[in-house]
Amino acid sequence: MAIWFALIVAAYLLGSVPAAYLAARLVRGIDIRQYGTGQLGGGNLWRMTSWKLALPVGAFDLGKGMLMVWAAQALGLSVAQQLVVGAAAVAGHNWSVFLRFSGGRGIATTMGIVLLIPVINEMAPWPTVACFTFLATGSVILRSSPLPVMVSVASLPVVSAFYEPAITTLGFLAILVVVVIKRLVAPRSTEAASVSRKRVLLNRLLFDRDIMDRKAWMYRLSRTAKAIKELGKEID
Repeated sequence: MAIWFALIVAAYLLGSVPAAYLAARLVRGIDIRQYGTGQLGGGNLWRMTSWKLALPVGAFDLGKGMLMVWAAQALGLSVAQQLVVGAAAVAGHNWSVFLRFSGGRGIATTMGIVLLIPVINEMAPWPTVACFTFLATGSVILRSSPLPVMVSVASLPVVSAFYEPAITTLGFLAILVVVVIKRLVAPRSTEAASVSRKRVLLNRLLFDRDIMDRKAWMYRLSRTAKAIKELGKEID
């Protein structure tokens, strides 16, 4: 139990390392939270900077979950315990202790966990297969990832229930809960001032944004930052 608790703490701390923030700050001199969607992940970094910067960040975020799950397995913890450790890494990414509990969405970290779990354990690969099938197919058809991401993560406990013990399914459910909570708890944006609370929550759950206009949402903070910068110049 002590080892498990120690790994949960370590996973949270490793997950909290804000690679996207550090890369944007060190290479471009910007706070990525003030640009695009404001998310601390590879996707927003890609749109606001370049793929050359975003790819290693995405790989690091993917590896955070994989490393902690592997460590848990190597120390003899059960699959369910490994998943809880992985969920802690996702939580760290979503609420980084190093950035006053701001963060990304934890999707790359989640996918690292989902990818590695059946490889290092004797378990059915079908939750992983279903997850990546929904993600890939949905992203190609819709040309957008938020809804396919939610469906793919939600499929994990559902498919697991048919093939794995209930305790393992609860482990997948823990990851889903962390991902869902992160989508729902953000403060309401000014762009959604005229949108009902129920609609905002539905938009967040399905599309990971407060408003239906995808392009306006993806670049909303870029325009805000630019306006503030221009206002500052006028005052000077």
